[in-house]
Amino acid sequence: MTWSEEEYAAYLRDERRRYAWVMRRYGNLSPAESRAAAEERYAYEPADAPFRGLVFHDEAWHWAMLALHGERYWTDRPESADAPPEYDALG
Repeated sequence: MTWSEEEYAAYLRDERRRYAWVMRRYGNLSPAESRAAAEERYAYEPADAPFRGLVFHDEAWHWAMLALHGERYWTDRPESADAPPEYDALG
């Protein structure tokens, strides 16, 4: 996908926000810890990075659940397979 720097930055910001929300709500991380986890998971990639934005192929919900509960979280914890309405409401 090709996007402008502004589009990329906005998407990065939104996914970091969602990831941090999940880590606070379900991982009991502090606000500072959840922000740090989100920035690590969604590191900025320069425009010429060959796979820039590949991390966006799945939602922040998925990446956060993997971090919290591991592979196959959706079978081991079926209640975690889908994001709750509060997550979707983050916009």
